[in-house]
Amino acid sequence: MSSENGSGGGGGEGAPPEQLALIRESVRKAREPRAKPRTWRGAALAGALPVARVLVDKGVLHLDRYFDYAVPEELDADAQPGVRVRVRFGAGRHRVREGRREGGGLIDGFLIERRAESDYSGPLAALAQVVSPEPVLSEELLGLARAVADRYAGSLADVLQLAVPPRSARAEQRPSPEPLPPPGAPETGSWARYERGAAFLESLASGGAPRAVWNALPGPGWSEEIARAVVATLASGRGALVVLPDGRAVARVDAALTALLGEGRHAVLTADAGPEKRYREWLAVRRGSVRAVVGTRAAMFAPVQDLGLVAIWDDGDDSHSELHAPQPHAREVLLLRAAQDKCAFLLGGWSCTVEAAQLVESGWARPLVATREQVRALVPLVRTVGDGDLARDEAARAARLPTLAWQAVREGLRHGPVLVQVPRRGYVPRMACADCRAPARCRHCSGPLEGQESGAALRCGWCGREESGWHCPECGGFRLRAQVVGARRTAEELGRAFPAVPVRTSGREHVLDTVPDAPALVVSTPGAEPVAEGGYAAALLLDGWAMLGRPDLRAGEDALRRWIAAAALVRPQGAGGTVVVVAEPTLRPVQALVRWDPVGHAVRELGERAELGFPPVSRMAAVSGTREAITEFLRTAELPPEAELLGPVPLPVTSAGRPRRVGAPPPGEHWERALVRVPPGSGAALASALKAAQAARMARGGGAGTAEAAVRVRIDPPDIG
Repeated sequence: MSSENGSGGGGGEGAPPEQLALIRESVRKAREPRAKPRTWRGAALAGALPVARVLVDKGVLHLDRYFDYAVPEELDADAQPGVRVRVRFGAGRHRVREGRREGGGLIDGFLIERRAESDYSGPLAALAQVVSPEPVLSEELLGLARAVADRYAGSLADVLQLAVPPRSARAEQRPSPEPLPPPGAPETGSWARYERGAAFLESLASGGAPRAVWNALPGPGWSEEIARAVVATLASGRGALVVLPDGRAVARVDAALTALLGEGRHAVLTADAGPEKRYREWLAVRRGSVRAVVGTRAAMFAPVQDLGLVAIWDDGDDSHSELHAPQPHAREVLLLRAAQDKCAFLLGGWSCTVEAAQLVESGWARPLVATREQVRALVPLVRTVGDGDLARDEAARAARLPTLAWQAVREGLRHGPVLVQVPRRGYVPRMACADCRAPARCRHCSGPLEGQESGAALRCGWCGREESGWHCPECGGFRLRAQVVGARRTAEELGRAFPAVPVRTSGREHVLDTVPDAPALVVSTPGAEPVAEGGYAAALLLDGWAMLGRPDLRAGEDALRRWIAAAALVRPQGAGGTVVVVAEPTLRPVQALVRWDPVGHAVRELGERAELGFPPVSRMAAVSGTREAITEFLRTAELPPEAELLGPVPLPVTSAGRPRRVGAPPPGEHWERALVRVPPGSGAALASALKAAQAARMARGGGAGTAEAAVRVRIDPPDIG
C-alpha cells in the first residue's frame, strides 16, 4: 500500500484506509476523458491506423508540411480523412507522459490521412478533438490547393483558408436535398450567332471537354449564353462552375439559370450571402446535391463533383485577383482545375486579355467569335475627340466636354438614357494650369492642389493648407483646369447643362444595377455601369488620357476593356447608338475600340510582350521590402540560372491616414521592389526557390522590426509598372 493510503497519520477522520483508496480511485476514473477532453493522458489508441496525418492551420511557410498525431480510441470513428480537427501544437520533447507528448496550444487543422505508422521516431501528441465528422476536404480539393500553393509560392494552409469556408454547425445539421436528375440538352439559342457556338454546346452536352476563348457580342445576351453552356454540361451528367467578377454579374447568370432550369439546380456562392447560407450552399455542392455553381472569385475552389466545365467571365477584372495570401488569380486556378479534372474550359468577355490571346496562340484553346458582319450589326457607332479637337473647341475649354459630346448627349436624351463614364469617383481630385497643363502644387509642401465641392479656395491634398493666389511657376498663367474630374463634379456640370433631365450616379458608395428606358444622364465610374433596359442611346467615355497614361504595362489593355464594357451597353448603330471617346484617335487602344477589334489588339500586345520578355510570355515575381532586406533575401535565394533581376526601384511612400493598398509598404516606410523574370518553363523553379528562401527566413525567427521581417513575395503581380 502506498504511503498516501497508509494508516500512519490517521486516514481522514478515522475512515478505513481501504475506503479512502476506493474513493480516490473513483475520482480518478471520473476524471478520465470521455468525449472531447483537452488532453488525452493515458487514453487508449485506435486499434487500426492509429496515426493521423494533420495539416495545422498555421499558414507559415517553414511549417508547410504535415504533422503526425495519435488517434485516441474514442475518436476513431469520427477521425476520418477530410474532417476538421483540433490539435495541440508546439509541445516540447520534455513534456512527455506515458510515452505521449503533451502540452502546446490548441489549433485547428485538417486530418489528411490515417496511417499505421509514423515517420517520426519520437512520442506523438494525440488528437484533442474532432470538430465535426463532416468531411470537407476531399482528395481532389487537397490536390488543387497544393498545386495553387506551389504555383504562387504560398502555404497550403493559406490556400485552404480560401478554399474551405468557415464552419457553421447549424448548416451542417441540415440535410442537403436529394440530387435532381440531369436536365435535357438546351437549344442552341443565341450561341448560333458565333461561328462555332453550336458545336461548342453539342460537345459539352455529349460529354466532351472543349476549351474556348469566347469574344462575346455586345448586349445583355452573354448571361444567357453562359447559362446554356452550364445546362449543356449538366445534361451530360457532369458538374459546372462559373466564376464572375462581382455580385451584379452573379445575379444575372443566376437569373438566367433559374429561367432555364428552375429552382434547386445550382448554388450561388458569394460573400454577400452570409456565412451560414454560404456554408450551407457549399455543403450542398460538396455532398453532390447540386452540381452547378455560380459565384465570385471565392467560388473558384468550389468542390463540384464530376466537374465537366469551368468558366470565367471578364478575366481582366481586378476582382478576380485574390487579396489574401498567396493571392491567386481565378483564371489561373481554373486553368489548373481544367488540367487536373480534364474538363472543358470557357474564358469569355466583351474584350480580350493578353493571357486569353496567348491561350489561343499556343493552341491550347480555340477562338469562339462571331463573324465581322454580326459584329458590325450589333456595335454602336464610335466617334473620337483628340487633343487637337479639344484645343480648337471653345466648349471644351470652358466646360471640359467637347461640342461633339454635348451634341451626342442632346441627341441621345431624345431617345433614352445616356451613359457617362468617368475614370474616377469624387469631385475634383487634382488641378492643373489651363495653359501648359503643369500640375498645380502647394507652395509649402509641393503637394497636389485639389478643388473643393463647396467652391471654396483650393486646398492641398497633403498638408491641408488653402491656396487663394496660385499662379503657374512654369508659364505664369493664372487659370486652372481639372486634371481628372470625378463623377460627382461631372454629374453637377451635366445637371446644370440639362436641368430638366434626371442625373443618376453609380460608383463605389452606391452602385446601380439597372436604370429604366427613359431619358436620364447616368454618370458612372468604370465597372459600375448599370444596365439600361433596351440599351443606352449614347455613351461618353471621358478623360481617356487618364486611363491610357497610367505608368503600367496593362494601361492600354485595361482602358480598352473598360471602354468596351461601357460601349457594349449601348444600342447598335442601326438603332442610333453612339459612343464618343475623349482620347487621342491615333493610339492603338482607341483604334481597336473604333474597329471593335479587342482580339487584334490583344494579339499585337502579345507580340510586343514576346519581344520584350514580359508576362504572360515570361513568368515574373515581385519581391518588395527595404533595400537591405530584399538584397539579403535575393542573395540567399537559389534562383534558376536563367533568372533575370530587374531593379530594385523605389515604391511610393504610403502617407499616414490615407487608405493603404494591398501589398503597399507600411505608412512612412521607404520600400523598394525588385522583379525576377524567368523564361517559359521555369516558373515552377522560380516559385520553388522563392518559397524555400522565404521559409528559411521565417525559420530563422526574424521578428517585427528586423530586416528579415520586411520581405513580401508575389508571383505574377497584376501591375508591374
